Order: sequence, then C-alpha cells, then structure tokens
Amino acid sequence: MNYPKIVLKKGKEISLFRKHHWVFSGAIAHMDSDLEAGQLVSVFSQKGDFLGTGHYAHGSIMVRLITFDQEAIDQEFWNKRIQNAYQVRKALGLTDNAETNVYRLVHGEGDLLPGLIVDFYNGTAVIQAHHVGMHAHIQEIASAIQSVYGESLAGVFDKSSETLPKNLDIASNEWILGAPKTDLVQEYGATYKIDWEKGQKTGFFIDQRENRKLLASFSKGKKVLNTFCYSGGFSVLALLDGAKEVHSVDISPKAIELTEENISLNPKITGQHESKVADVVKYIREIGDDYDVIVLDPPAFAKNLKARHNAVQGYKRLNVEALKKIKSGGILFTFSCSQVVDKALFRNTITAAALESGRKVKILHQLSQPADHPINIYHPETEYLKGLVLYVD
Repeated sequence: MNYPKIVLKKGKEISLFRKHHWVFSGAIAHMDSDLEAGQLVSVFSQKGDFLGTGHYAHGSIMVRLITFDQEAIDQEFWNKRIQNAYQVRKALGLTDNAETNVYRLVHGEGDLLPGLIVDFYNGTAVIQAHHVGMHAHIQEIASAIQSVYGESLAGVFDKSSETLPKNLDIASNEWILGAPKTDLVQEYGATYKIDWEKGQKTGFFIDQRENRKLLASFSKGKKVLNTFCYSGGFSVLALLDGAKEVHSVDISPKAIELTEENISLNPKITGQHESKVADVVKYIREIGDDYDVIVLDPPAFAKNLKARHNAVQGYKRLNVEALKKIKSGGILFTFSCSQVVDKALFRNTITAAALESGRKVKILHQLSQPADHPINIYHPETEYLKGLVLYVD
C-alpha cells in the first residue's frame, strides 16, 4: 500500500469524491519525477486526504483509479473484483444458460476496473488490457478468473496487442492458462465460430446480443440488408427467425468468410443468403428499394473529440442513403459505437438525415449496450453504444 504519491491541485478532488475514475494531467499539483507508465500510484488531495489508487500513464488521463479505498492491490483484490463481476452476470442469468454461453465478464470502469475487458466464450476467457498498468497484472487476473470458474474454465487468452501501445513491446496474444476446448459458441440458440487470435475486438461483438434478438423479431418473411456485417451476427439470427432473404456486406474479405462459415454452422436456416465484399458507404448508394429491413452498424467513426464533426457527417450521409432506399413500411436499425457521439447528438444526426431523406420516420426503440456491459453511474464514459429502430413510411 506504500505506493508513490500524486497530489492534486486545490478543488480538483471533487470528481474523485463523486467516484469518477480518471485524473487528468491538469488536475495534478505535483508528483514524483521518475514515475513509469503503468506504475501503481496513490492520489491525495491538497489537504492530504487519500482519494484512491490507480495506474499512472503519460498523457491527458494520467491516472485511472482502480480503487477509492486504502487497500493492497494483491491477488485477493483481483479475486474479489472478478468475483463481483461474475455475480452480476449470474444475476443476469448468463452464467448458466444453455441458449447463450457468450457474455462480457468485465467491462472496464463499469466493473470498477478501468482498462480491463474480459469476455467469456463457452469456457474460454479472452482478456484485453487497454492500459499497460492493467496488463502488468495479467497473471493475477487470469488466476482470479480461474478461481471463479474452476474446472469449467478451459483457457485464458491474452489479446492485448491491438489495445496497448506498440512501442511498449509487451508480449501478448498468447494463452496464459490452458487451451480452448471449442471455438463455437451459442447465442439465443444460434451457433457462431469465434476467432480470438485474429478476429476483431475479442472475437465477437457481444454488445449487440439483445439488439440482434430484437432485429430477428422483425425479420420473418422479410428481405434484410446487414451492412458492416463482420461475422454475420445479425444475419444468422434473422435467418433463424424466418427471414426470406438476407444480404451481408463488409469491406473485409475475412469478415465475409466468417459470415459464410457461421451461416453454414446453422443448418436450420432455410432462407436465402448472399454476401458481398464492398465498401458499405459506396455500396448503399447503389442498392435497390426492395429491402424491408436494413441494419447500419458501422465501426466507430470517431475515436476522439477532434474527429467528432466528420463522424457526425458520416453517420448522416449513411443514414440518408438508407432512409431513401428502404421500402415503405420498412424497419431501419441504425447504430453508433463512438463514445464521443452521445445519445442526444446521435439522435439529432438521425433526425437531420430523416429530414434530408424526405421520408416520414417514427422511432420504435431506443437501444443501448446490454446489461453485461454495465454503465457506471458515476462514470458516464462507460455508456458508448446507442441505436435507434426506425419505422419508415
């Protein structure tokens, strides 16, 4: 518990009293000069009050607090935090579910562990550290996961290479414990193959689980366009719920390959499926007007505030084209996962797109991330996924 100290300027402790996890560089009065990125530090107010312990980093966010209590960051700490996260998923009915065996176990600040993502895939846990300090505890985290799952855990994979700075030369993308027994998972009865090592994120977009299920309820007998399809999550569930025809589009040949494989893993599918490698933004300008349902689920158009304006324009153009082309009485599922584009801005952007399209549009559902991606009430940045389901006359 005797960690290096960082002292804040007068009045800058207020956000920490409110349990926000970040300390920005402008809030710091003084600190040791030889601190290294990832090092554990304790933060104090100008009056000497203890505020919390977290990981130090060079940059605008200089400390990410992992505890507001004076406690040792040891194996017991990690065991307790991972167990707490597991109990939330157990309460959600996700830890013993024959229909769905893939879910998020740890969601960063949402589970009071900034910089840590852990996804559970039918016996395999995949870790992504977004901070070098969190990655320094990778073995302790893996041991904590093992203590929670026991024999039902087949392996733990570290997939942090794409989320950690390249210049740190930290070994990752490797098995820390065990090995997988299967790379197949179930989500609402649909079967998907997961590529942990080369796939996007930790291998699957778990955060769209409930939204995929909702889309499926609109798909029976319909013609569906799934853009930015990645591994075909929306496509598979739509077809299993009786879609007449589904077209899946992505710019990545690897994504289309995964989509085709996932379609083949579900023999109960009877509807037609076509997939195409294409730039969605260009492709959607050329589509016909016979789609009953369209899904727009693009990657984050903005990863920082400087890119927000261009991102908003991108979302608007994309949605204008989809709104113009969709059949009368059609359903549009449109999303943004850009954290810097909040719900109000996204909705205003879609409103502007609707006005430009000239169509009559009603909002049927306002969507978010599922409950296994919890939003920390004190840390609004944990809310990132937003979506609208639109009825288009």
